[in-house]
Amino acid sequence: MKTSMIIAVACWLTAAASAQAADVKENWDKQCAKCHGPDGKGDTKMGKKAGVKDYTDAKVQAEMKDDLMFKRVKEGLKEGDKTKMKPYSDVLSDDEIKALIAYVRTLGKK
Repeated sequence: MKTSMIIAVACWLTAAASAQAADVKENWDKQCAKCHGPDGKGDTKMGKKAGVKDYTDAKVQAEMKDDLMFKRVKEGLKEGDKTKMKPYSDVLSDDEIKALIAYVRTLGKK
């Protein structure tokens, strides 16, 4: 009985982690990839135009701070009167934004 319960809990945790990973990848593909690219290199037409950084670059990863990334995703990014990135506070929850930041961190390790 005890072994069955442990196996059931392990399966549930694996499924939950898998679902969360799928959600963050879906959010990345839907909200971020058009500028930042599917791989985070920013090698897209919109990414080049906006001057996005290559998230696979170790130097870029080292310069990025999680709290600033969170703020930029939540509030957007403006340069003067020009909006470089729209705010995603109406689309993504705080937890989803944090998950995206964690996902961006994995891009530098590939």
